[in-house]
Amino acid sequence: MSELAEVLHQTRELLARPGSDFSWSHWNNQEDALREIDSFARQFEVGDLSRRQELELLFAPTGSLQEVSMNSGWGEEYHMLAEKFDSLIKLV
Repeated sequence: MSELAEVLHQTRELLARPGSDFSWSHWNNQEDALREIDSFARQFEVGDLSRRQELELLFAPTGSLQEVSMNSGWGEEYHMLAEKFDSLIKLV
């Protein structure tokens, strides 16, 4: 779980970058995105997996995280995190 929490932390850092473009995501703005990622992180830290599927959708191809990453210039960094997320979530 700690490695998964670290992936969420790194994802949050990317989302928090100035100039990130949320226009093709389900979030209205950066604050919405950060609030949602923080919520997932808090739940996973206490072992609450009730929103696992929702989180997997965020990391899915064409999900909101990928859309923001591609429009914001950090797509390659996100792709590496998404691959790590995919491998880790299978272990939970």
